[in-house]
Amino acid sequence: MNDLTDSNYLKFPITIAITGASGTIYGIRILQFLLENNYKVELVISESASKVALDELNVSLSLNPEILKEQVLSYLELKNNKKIQRVLLNTWAHNDIAASISSGSYRTLGMIIIPTSMGTLGAISSGTSDNLITRAADVCLKERRKLVLVPREMPFNTIHLENLLKLSKMGAIIAPASPAFYHKPKELIHLVDFVVGKALDLFGIEHSMFKRWKEESREPAIFQ
Repeated sequence: MNDLTDSNYLKFPITIAITGASGTIYGIRILQFLLENNYKVELVISESASKVALDELNVSLSLNPEILKEQVLSYLELKNNKKIQRVLLNTWAHNDIAASISSGSYRTLGMIIIPTSMGTLGAISSGTSDNLITRAADVCLKERRKLVLVPREMPFNTIHLENLLKLSKMGAIIAPASPAFYHKPKELIHLVDFVVGKALDLFGIEHSMFKRWKEESREPAIFQ
């Protein structure tokens, strides 16, 4: 697995997309980890994600990329009292199809859509690149880069299941927001960290966000 000293992993950014499914906290938490550990991030949120973030976390996330960047950095720094290098974060409007991440010639480590709404899932599955999130995902598929989808829906209907299977066959990794309980979580953040940690595992990124099976207990970083 690659660790935080691996120059190749620090050289290229990871694209993070947050869509309108419930579970905005997953996207915010993974942003916190990546930025605090000096990973470069390309961030894009959907219009629905902006509304869900306000409802679930009481956090305002603007669709204006410049405002969004300051909102995200200010929120994370205030919550964790830790300065973040602003150069690490690029933010994009969800309808900016001319953004760097819309082109296969712009190199990234891949993309995590966390959480992934069923609407976004269906659009990617059908190849409908009608916004920056679906286009960036399409780029990952065509360039054979890692695409991790974290759906948060229950129950799934047949269309959802068919789309999940289709994308898995295309090479996407389906990592549903299904936390385990063997690590005896005591707080909500422990469940969030399990899902986020598993997504990071898929990129070979070292972390200590949850206790692994048969591993000595390690307390995750506090995030409230």
